[in-house]
Amino acid sequence: MKLSRIIIFPVFALAAFAPAKVSACAACYGGSIDAPMADGMNWAILTLGAVLATVLGAALTLLIYFIRKSEALEVAAQKNSLAVTKV
Repeated sequence: MKLSRIIIFPVFALAAFAPAKVSACAACYGGSIDAPMADGMNWAILTLGAVLATVLGAALTLLIYFIRKSEALEVAAQKNSLAVTKV
């Protein structure tokens, strides 16, 4: 409990008393839309979105592969159990 107070209180205090310049980004701080910093930030956002979409797409593909493989193994196991019981 004391550790959380030691860590959280200074963070909130710094955030409350921080000047506005510290929390402003290139788009909000009065830079024009055509500024190089705004262009860089836009490219960073697009790159992050592309990487995120790729990683999530790969995870979804792997999940679908595992589901299909599991269903195929289950069907094969049922066929084998039917073949054994018929003999």
